[in-house]
Amino acid sequence: MKKSVGIVTDSHSGISQEEAARLGIMVLPMPFYIDGQCYYEDVTLSREEFFRKLDSGAEITTSQPSPAEVMKLWDQALEKYHEIAYMPISSGLSGSCATAAAMAQEEPYEGRVFVVDHGRVSTPLHRLILDTMELIEEGHGAEEIKHMVEDSREDMEIYIGVDTLEHLKRGGRITAAAALLGTVLNIKPVLKLDVGVLDSFKKCRGFMKAKKTMIEAMGHDMDTRFREQKEKGELYLLAASSASEEETRQWVKEIQEAFPGMDVMCDNLSLGVSCHTGQGALGIGCACRPRRKV
Repeated sequence: MKKSVGIVTDSHSGISQEEAARLGIMVLPMPFYIDGQCYYEDVTLSREEFFRKLDSGAEITTSQPSPAEVMKLWDQALEKYHEIAYMPISSGLSGSCATAAAMAQEEPYEGRVFVVDHGRVSTPLHRLILDTMELIEEGHGAEEIKHMVEDSREDMEIYIGVDTLEHLKRGGRITAAAALLGTVLNIKPVLKLDVGVLDSFKKCRGFMKAKKTMIEAMGHDMDTRFREQKEKGELYLLAASSASEEETRQWVKEIQEAFPGMDVMCDNLSLGVSCHTGQGALGIGCACRPRRKV
């Protein structure tokens, strides 16, 4: 017997294939081209291998999944569920969301596949998947979930501190001259992810200053923009990392000390973001529980 609503996402969510199986959802592995060869995140490309190749100077480019790969996963999901909520990387970071939305308007997917443009990636998207599972348990349908989640698009924020400028230079986000000067001056940029768009927030002298800046910015957001949700207990504190396990543990500890009494959900930064930040990046963010319809 088919269940009502299923969830399909992609590996930009930070959800591994192993966790997906445990949660009862499906995760589309993102393709990467490394020196011209195609790899799939968490399937034919491990996290350790990705960073080894990144650090060795290999040419790495991200790519959208092919329509055939997306439809194959949808078909598998529709064998188990009457309808599905498809939650890929935000449209602000990739064209794959718009491509999927167009595909979902055609038979046999129209009215059964609902593409959710949620504005999130990495830990915020992981948290949103868990919230969506809760919405399904409450009895909401896929179309209703799409509207509820999209109405909550702006209820999140994330800051990412970058330890190296090399990969921002490679990706064309900064010039070679700016990268060289920044390295000489020990400049560590803090990036801001807001509704699916990754942009520059502040330049800091040293990574300790960058971490302090992120925690202060997060505290300000919680006390102003997200004050009401925090007081209601509907605000999640999030973290992400492409740093070592030890550095990640220390970062989570610093966040917990800055915001006592709040749980911190921390994930590895997805490879799609890590290819721009490189190793050593740390992020802090918050997201609100999706608003229910009154």
